[in-house]
Amino acid sequence: MTKILVATEKPFAKVAIDGIKEVAQGAGFEVALLEKYTDKKQLLDAVADAEAIIIRSDIVDAEVLDAAKKLRIVVRAGAGYDNVDLAAATAHGVCVMNTPGQNANAVAELALGMLVYAVRNFFNGTSGTELMGKKLGIHAFGNVGRNVARVARGFGMQIYAYDAFCPKEVIEQDGTVAVSSVEELYSTCDVVSLHIPATAETKNSINYALVGRMPKGGILLNTARKEVINEEELIRLMEERTDLKYITDIMPAANATFAEKFAGRYFATPKKMGAQTAEANINAGIAAARQIVDFINNGVEKFRVNK
Repeated sequence: MTKILVATEKPFAKVAIDGIKEVAQGAGFEVALLEKYTDKKQLLDAVADAEAIIIRSDIVDAEVLDAAKKLRIVVRAGAGYDNVDLAAATAHGVCVMNTPGQNANAVAELALGMLVYAVRNFFNGTSGTELMGKKLGIHAFGNVGRNVARVARGFGMQIYAYDAFCPKEVIEQDGTVAVSSVEELYSTCDVVSLHIPATAETKNSINYALVGRMPKGGILLNTARKEVINEEELIRLMEERTDLKYITDIMPAANATFAEKFAGRYFATPKKMGAQTAEANINAGIAAARQIVDFINNGVEKFRVNK
């Protein structure tokens, strides 16, 4: 019997686990749970006989893959997958997938909630501004970016987007304005919302020169990855430009410095909250189970992210 290990330091909700079991057991698969584990050895022991793993933010590196002799597939329940060593997985003959779109609405709602918090001066009792009529730039127009555009449109914002891999006609089919360069996006928009992955090309790419193009009173909003921010350069820029705000769902490495220097212009969630809704939790977990069943039974690799 094919064994699926659900290895989650931060567990799924019970209804999500019930859904995973229903999908897996309906296909004749076994489900094993490793929840709230506190030591990597627990994970290494648990993967020994697993043919499939569902994870959340858990780390699957070469050591884990070495221990998982029967492993065929890892599914990250969520959009990001930088917690999986893709090269090592490929070397071990293991397919890696994510579950794109399942958390998109949750992240989009959080992004706009954080943005309202920022323009109302963190609810400190002083007069803030409104979002209506403001220009919102979406940096990467994938599942999350498109949901951000949908929600922001309800606030009456003007929506712009840049995505080097998304055709202009796709961006503009719902009324979003496609700009021709990332520099144009930052120069044009009052708010820029980041939705880029952390890759060799994007790490530290949100820097002094780029963010410095933003108009007076600009807000940088990050619900993507902390690694894309050049923290040293952003700190330098915010020291020079006292009009800028940085709002992030991923606490920076230099959080203490940001908090000390930029009180009233900086906010970071204590832990990443983008996908932390009951609905996203359920959707991503069940999608992961379905993808595993489809891969093992039918060879479907639609959401594969490694070569």
